[in-house]
Amino acid sequence: MKRVFLIVLDSVGIGEMPDADLYGDKGSNTLKACAESSYFSMPNMRKLGLFNIEGMKFNLKEPKPLASFARMKEKSKGKDTIIGHWEIAGIESKQPLPTYPHGFPDEIIELFEKLTGYKTLCNKPYSGTKVLEDYGKESVGKNKLIVYTSADSVFQIAAHEDVVPIEKLYEACEIARGILKGYHAVGRVIARPFKGKFPNFFRTTNRHDFSLTPPENTILDLIKESGKEVIAIGKISDIFGGRGITKSIKTSGNPDGINKTLEVMEKNFEGLCFVNLVDFDMLYGHRNDVDGYARALSYFDTKLNDILQKLQSEDILIITADHGCDPSTVSTDHSREYTPMLVYGNNIRQGINLGTREFFGDIGATILEYLEINKEIKGKSFLKGVINN
Repeated sequence: MKRVFLIVLDSVGIGEMPDADLYGDKGSNTLKACAESSYFSMPNMRKLGLFNIEGMKFNLKEPKPLASFARMKEKSKGKDTIIGHWEIAGIESKQPLPTYPHGFPDEIIELFEKLTGYKTLCNKPYSGTKVLEDYGKESVGKNKLIVYTSADSVFQIAAHEDVVPIEKLYEACEIARGILKGYHAVGRVIARPFKGKFPNFFRTTNRHDFSLTPPENTILDLIKESGKEVIAIGKISDIFGGRGITKSIKTSGNPDGINKTLEVMEKNFEGLCFVNLVDFDMLYGHRNDVDGYARALSYFDTKLNDILQKLQSEDILIITADHGCDPSTVSTDHSREYTPMLVYGNNIRQGINLGTREFFGDIGATILEYLEINKEIKGKSFLKGVINN
């Protein structure tokens, strides 16, 4: 019974990539920024070897790391959540997903209004909380949808649940997803329902992402086709448009995601459990909250022992990230950074430095080889370098 637990610490980058200046991210280092907070404490990740990774010069190295480790370099163009996760799963995206720093074209908004029957407000890049402060009252009073974007490739639709029922909001998102194709194929259309009364509007947990589907097979498809399980925790199913998933488990945040991962670890299955912990990015990185980000990292570290203790003899644990989101810079956008990779298990050699890997998909290729699935994806497996013979 071979199981792989792949945990993505969403946006936990470890330093600028060589082309970071092309993305406006020169000098970004998400983990270093958080390490300067008094709330930062990651002794368990240090024991695994986090600070032994190439390029990490701001914390003490572990003399005898328990895991093997690498610095991962993104080959795809972009710094988006979808592109990062797709690359981990074996896809190289040669073009970045479209973004709209000046809002969506008039023809997109006009067609959206015609097909949904709703008028819209905003159509600008906006903070998800600030947009409710500035447009929520008019949206409720005039029964209009708030359409906004961000530095990411997203078309976001906010509406009050008591004015626009959830089903109607989801229908509007489906319509937007159908419109946004080809040149305008954004990574995600996101339903952002809210409740409350002005000025105390708040977003509910009924968010739903309508993502692009991967353009080719990923390790998720190949694992599922082999008859093994692909259990998606958090927003993994949304990121892959539901493809290659045998079971999807929604979460309300990092603590819930960690608890549900621990629950899955007690189940009997063979295959992959793919976890995204989104709070680092959503709650702290995009809001430039260094202390909040540091606290979230420290919390994960405290729960890491629980995860390690539940690993069975044939399990391997891989911890990585999908991009950066340095909370200490002026920008609230993702940042073009290297990501960490730690691989641990009873049958994994300790302290092997795999250097800098040139493609996130090396992780996916390694998972396929470990699960004995003889299908090729882009990426070079590092299994032979870390597995105990």
